Amino acid sequence: MADTYKFRIDHHGSLIRPPELLAARARHAAGEIDDAQLRAAEDQAISESVRSQRRLRLSVVTDGEFRRADFRSAVLDSVSGFHRTGGKDPHGRDEWTVDGEVKSGGPLIADGFEPVKRMAGLTAAPKATLPSPAYLAASCYNPAVSGAAYSSAVKLGEALARIVRDEIELLIAQGVRLIQLNNYRYSAYLCGKGGQPLTLDEAVAIDSIAVNVAAKPENVRIGLCPTHRAVGAVDRAAATHLFSALPVDRWVLPYDKGTEGEVALLRAVPADRDAALGIVDPSVPDLEDVETIMQRMDVAAEIKDIEDIAVTPSAGFSDVAGQAAISPDDQRRKLIHVETIARMCWGNEL
Repeated sequence: MADTYKFRIDHHGSLIRPPELLAARARHAAGEIDDAQLRAAEDQAISESVRSQRRLRLSVVTDGEFRRADFRSAVLDSVSGFHRTGGKDPHGRDEWTVDGEVKSGGPLIADGFEPVKRMAGLTAAPKATLPSPAYLAASCYNPAVSGAAYSSAVKLGEALARIVRDEIELLIAQGVRLIQLNNYRYSAYLCGKGGQPLTLDEAVAIDSIAVNVAAKPENVRIGLCPTHRAVGAVDRAAATHLFSALPVDRWVLPYDKGTEGEVALLRAVPADRDAALGIVDPSVPDLEDVETIMQRMDVAAEIKDIEDIAVTPSAGFSDVAGQAAISPDDQRRKLIHVETIARMCWGNEL
């Protein structure tokens, strides 16, 4: 499908938190300010971030995930049944497990999206990001602890998928036009690695429940990021199956290293789905060579209609609050670089 609704200059959603916001969160944790004061600090930081994104002429604007500790927090902070184990995962994030029935007491992030909706303007679309239910089920199911509530990770995933689907429908009703789910565990299937708690078919079935929303408007897109890296060989059969079977509108793929794996992933995207290509690396400050990016975009255009492609950084700038590999100034330069490439590819048709 052609990218009729102009979401060609994309980004993953998470942005570097300003120091004032990090300080406010620390003061809140210490009991020095209350919930309302923290909410006011978040609203202020989000409003300033949306203004900055608009000035960069991006086609989407997000809340920067400024209300979250990490990209999973939209669910972990709002849904009962989860608790911290006290451990850390390989990425330094808190480990969580499910020890009871998962229940949502209301909106996950939609009730905090007002600053984005109010300030998005006419040239940019509000975008929201959520963790995929299959990702959470695979990461948080422990039979010894979770088994009393759910007989399997699949059953947990199905329950989470219904919660996420309800949130997607609420976000759409409130005017959000691009929604991105993240499930980085798909990387294991795409690279031919085993050891996952769910089979590929089970993960696809769970995430499909979440994205099969009722009466999705024509001007709304749902995307999914399955991996930030494709530096090795890609299991083409797994990629083709995943990209065809999971009914999202857009696949958000890495495309900043020039590897055969990146090209293989793009080749596996069906003709009726868009591809948002991660053309810059948000973990390094140096800007990528424009000529190199354009050569890669020429390759992409030979594989897929350029009208069905968008450009984006290859990952979020700060998927964990307070942890960013580059500076805010470098983040701005990277986003400008994405916008520049988009103008070179599509001119004034953005």
